[in-house]
Amino acid sequence: MINVDFEGFRYHKPLPNFYKINNPENPRREISDELLDELNQFAKKYNFSSISYSKLSDEFKKDFNIDFDNVIIFKFLMGDELLKMQPSREKCKLMDEEFQDYGVHIYEFADFLRENGFQADLLHPLDDGLSLRAIAMQSCECIITRSNICLFKDGLHNGFFMIHTSIDNLPFKNENEMLWVEDFCSTCGVCIDMCPEDAFDENEKVLRKICTAHKEGCNVCILRCPFFKRGYDKVKKRYERMKK
Repeated sequence: MINVDFEGFRYHKPLPNFYKINNPENPRREISDELLDELNQFAKKYNFSSISYSKLSDEFKKDFNIDFDNVIIFKFLMGDELLKMQPSREKCKLMDEEFQDYGVHIYEFADFLRENGFQADLLHPLDDGLSLRAIAMQSCECIITRSNICLFKDGLHNGFFMIHTSIDNLPFKNENEMLWVEDFCSTCGVCIDMCPEDAFDENEKVLRKICTAHKEGCNVCILRCPFFKRGYDKVKKRYERMKK
């Protein structure tokens, strides 16, 4: 299993601080559609697959001791060649290089927002005090699979970075259309059957101490998963036929 938000990847070097613009003293709270579209185009320029948005509830903020409300999630798809490499320390090194390449641009996105009058700060993916996957779930655009991977419709092999911001009128979603995935996963079990390390316990939960994703970059559960092999839409159609 590979935790595609990179949480817990101890071989990653910390991202340097690349901010060039300071946060405004009195940040703006609303963004225009035109400026938001410009941010999306900016992200696509650097091969980010898409952007999602999380509005954190008061209960969630209390539970996780968080004092911010609005989060922008910048997602990218991990390279196919890298995914298909055999697990090794060299693979981990290449994964870190990919992580750094995308991470540098997050500061550019933050500076873009700051320059336009908004507060914007990176939620560092190596901060043990944050659960980026829990914040991602607040977007109502992802689900945690049986193999403990954060699945977006874009793909199973997503990496992502997050910025928290002062912008209150982002296009947040209130309902998660992906909850059916939990039921589908319960009937599948390919990740469990194909795991080379037998890294699932008797309750079919991932044993992080046994899983080698964080040590050698094992991706077997991704490569074998129907969501990776067929894509979200095709798996959903298959699930709907099963339920008729």
